[in-house]
Amino acid sequence: MKQSLQLKIGQQLTMTPQLQQAIRLLQLSSLELVQEIQDALDNNPLLEVEEDDFNDEATSKEKALDSNEQEQVDASEQDSADAMANEELPEHLATDSTWDDTYTAGSSSSSGSSAGMASDDDYVYQGETSESLQDYLLWQMRLSRFSEVDQYIAEVIIDAIDTTGYLSQSLDTVLAAVVKQYPDVEIDEVAVVLKRVQNFDPVGVGARDVGECLLLQLNHWPENTPWLAETRVILQQHIDLLGNRDYRTLARKTKLKEDQLREVMKLIHSLQPRPGDSFMPSEGDYVIPDVSVRKHKGRWLVELNPDSLPKLRVNEQYAAMAQSARNPEDSQYIRHHTQEARWFIRSIESRNETLLKVANCIVQRQQAFFEYGEEAMKPMVLNDVAESIEMHESTISRVTTQKFMHTPRGIFELKYFFSSHVSTEDGGERSSTAIRALIRKLVAAEPAAKPLSDSKIAELMADQGIQVARRTIAKYREALSIPPSNQRKSLL
Repeated sequence: MKQSLQLKIGQQLTMTPQLQQAIRLLQLSSLELVQEIQDALDNNPLLEVEEDDFNDEATSKEKALDSNEQEQVDASEQDSADAMANEELPEHLATDSTWDDTYTAGSSSSSGSSAGMASDDDYVYQGETSESLQDYLLWQMRLSRFSEVDQYIAEVIIDAIDTTGYLSQSLDTVLAAVVKQYPDVEIDEVAVVLKRVQNFDPVGVGARDVGECLLLQLNHWPENTPWLAETRVILQQHIDLLGNRDYRTLARKTKLKEDQLREVMKLIHSLQPRPGDSFMPSEGDYVIPDVSVRKHKGRWLVELNPDSLPKLRVNEQYAAMAQSARNPEDSQYIRHHTQEARWFIRSIESRNETLLKVANCIVQRQQAFFEYGEEAMKPMVLNDVAESIEMHESTISRVTTQKFMHTPRGIFELKYFFSSHVSTEDGGERSSTAIRALIRKLVAAEPAAKPLSDSKIAELMADQGIQVARRTIAKYREALSIPPSNQRKSLL
């Protein structure tokens, strides 16, 4: 085989470290990018945050002080300190007293009013606590009179109560855990302790099912409460019919008329089926919008959020030291970090430019949404934006993930504005987001006693020229967490 040399011309995309960094920054959310910027600031001494004008002015004024003025300031401060040292101190702050003596003297008082005020300070609200339901129940148990064995049984029962307030284990399982410590305990003793725990606050805690939970709450209602007896009968004997919303059979078996059954349902709806929900931590999801949209002189404008990211710059004073470095290693170190800082700043600027292009394209295509709401949303896919701004779909996907837009209608992730196409009768298209909004609107306006079925919703949409199959309606309805029609039926 004879060897030969051949010349070929071709194009190849090389993933340089700078390009990899730009792609990685593009897919980060605002919070993740802030952390990335902080890491870069910690690792690169040539990269710094631009200070505001006030700090710059204060810094310039400080530099303007010459050595003589600074010496005068120092001398004035020293004279003030000497004068304070020569002054006679109050008796309770004498220099020979210790810190403990001073603190004790300052915090105690012989007057009754002062003592009362100090006592009140102990109970000042210090903010939200993180007390769990189990902690609250154990606190009540310790305040109750339990024997040693009953206290251990109560601890096992409380440990088996889930976050919603229900007993997640059977009494046999609880007994099996108790007999390891106290072999003589019987199931009846466990049941008695459970009854005592079920009297703790919140009312209904420790129940084994919904019916028992609601009945425990009814036990705390006055006996002269209207429809109390009928409500207890329904919860004890007809809980399945109540769960299936079979009001016709329920009225026939309880011999209640529709208006009477409606009063019973009002009483049931006033109860809390999940007593432990009040102890579940409510952690707010904080979202920093990347772009904001506002209407100005009839036009929708898109702007980057200036508060989402700090402004970065290269420290030119340090960068200039590369020319006067004493050895090549120091010069190379400064040049390397200067170049990295410039690349990092360019990558962030490129990210912001791409984000602004995509957001502008979204707003242009979805102006009807900003004017009229979800029902006017137009179908749009990633390829539509990619072709419009001449970028790849993967880039659009990275830009729209975990990036948020602040609009007059709320804060939305950029991916929210993308949806599939649904054909209409006249050959047009509607977005799936608009279909979901229409389903939500129809369900909200339906009669409570006769909710709309999926087939009926499909017929109502067909009347508006939107051809949607029943199974598609069911899929969108489930995505909206809307139960089927038989579960939405209500007498209230």
